[in-house]
Amino acid sequence: MKRLLLGILALAALPVLHAQSLVGTWQGTLTAGPQKLRIVMKIAATPDDHLQTTIYSIDQPAPPFPANSTTKDGANVKVTVSQLALNFEGKMSADGKTIAGNWSQGGPMPLPLTLERATAETAWTIPEPPPPPRLMPADANPVFEVATIKPSKPEAQGIGLTINQSNLMNTMNTPLSFLMAFAYGVQSKQIVGGPSWLESERYDITAKADIPGQPNDRQLKAMLQKLLAERFELTFHREKRELSVYAITIAKAGAKLTESKNNPNSLPGLGFRGLGNLVVTNATIAEFAGLMQTTVVERPVIDQTGLGTKRYDFQLKWTPDASQFGGRGGSAPPPPDGVEAPPDLFTAIQQQIGLKMDATKAPVDVMVLDSVQKPSEN
Repeated sequence: MKRLLLGILALAALPVLHAQSLVGTWQGTLTAGPQKLRIVMKIAATPDDHLQTTIYSIDQPAPPFPANSTTKDGANVKVTVSQLALNFEGKMSADGKTIAGNWSQGGPMPLPLTLERATAETAWTIPEPPPPPRLMPADANPVFEVATIKPSKPEAQGIGLTINQSNLMNTMNTPLSFLMAFAYGVQSKQIVGGPSWLESERYDITAKADIPGQPNDRQLKAMLQKLLAERFELTFHREKRELSVYAITIAKAGAKLTESKNNPNSLPGLGFRGLGNLVVTNATIAEFAGLMQTTVVERPVIDQTGLGTKRYDFQLKWTPDASQFGGRGGSAPPPPDGVEAPPDLFTAIQQQIGLKMDATKAPVDVMVLDSVQKPSEN
C-alpha cells in the first residue's frame, strides 16, 4: 500500500511541473509567406498568482511587447495583445513540452505556430532592444530640405504616410486631398473649390527634414504644409460653414480608455490591421477623430469629449458598411466560421472605448482654395 501511494504522488507531481505550468520560456517559428520569424514568449507568475507574458519577435528590430492577458483553461492556452490586435490560441501537450496553436494579428487567416518549452541549452539568444527614437527638439522649426514627388503607379493600392528615425518621410499612392487633410487636420468635405485632380492624381513622395531626429505631430504637419505651398503652389483662405458632421462625446457609462505610457512628444500611431480593425497608440481623441474623417467616414468628425491633450492606447474592431473607407467597407471579408462578426462602428465605439459618435450639424472651418498647381519638377 505504501509503494502504491508513493506511485500516485509521483504521477501527481508530473502535471504540476509540466502540463499544468505555463511559467517559463516558449519559442517557435512563425511562417508568413516567404518570411520566417522566431517568436519567444516569456511567461512569469505575478505575486497575486496571475500569468504575465512578454513577447519577443527576435528577427525584427522591435522592442518586446507585453501581453494584456494570458489564460490557461485545462490544456487550452490563450495570449492576447490588444494593442497589436494579436491573439495566440493553442493546446498544450500532455507532457507540457509544446503548445500547438494559431497566431492571428488582425488578418482573416490565422497562421500556425507551435511553441516549445525552452531550456537553458536550447533557448534562443534575444538581441538587445533597439534604442528609443531620437526626437527633434520640441522648439525646432524644421523644413523638408529635399523632396522627390513622383506619380504613383496606376496599379498601386492603398494609401500610406510614414516617417522614420532618419527624419525621412515617405508617402505612397496619396492624392493631394489626402495630404491637405492630414497636414491641416480637415476632412475632404472641408476642402472647397479645388480641381478634380486633387482626388484623381496620386503621388509617391520622399522628403528629408533638415534637422535630425523624429518630428512630433505638429512639426510633421508644419513641414508638410510648407511642402504643399512650395511644390503645389497651394494657397487658400478659411471660412466657417455649417456642415453635417459626426460629434464624438463621452458615453453615459464613461470612457473606457487607457492612458498611454509612451513619450507624449513622440508621434501617435494610428494604423489599420484590415478594414474595421484599428490599433491606436499614443494618440489624442482629436487625432483619432482626424483619422476617422480622413479615412473612414464621409463627413467631418469633431472631438467634443473635453479630454484635451491626453493620449491613449486602444483597439477598435467593427464591421464596416459600404459607406465607409471610400466604399470599400462593404467588401471587408467576413469572419471565419464560428467567429461572431464585430458590431457596427457606432456600437463598437460605445461598447469598446466608452465614447459616442453621433450625426449632427455644426459650424466648422473649411479651406477655400485660391490656387493650386500640379507639383513642380523634382
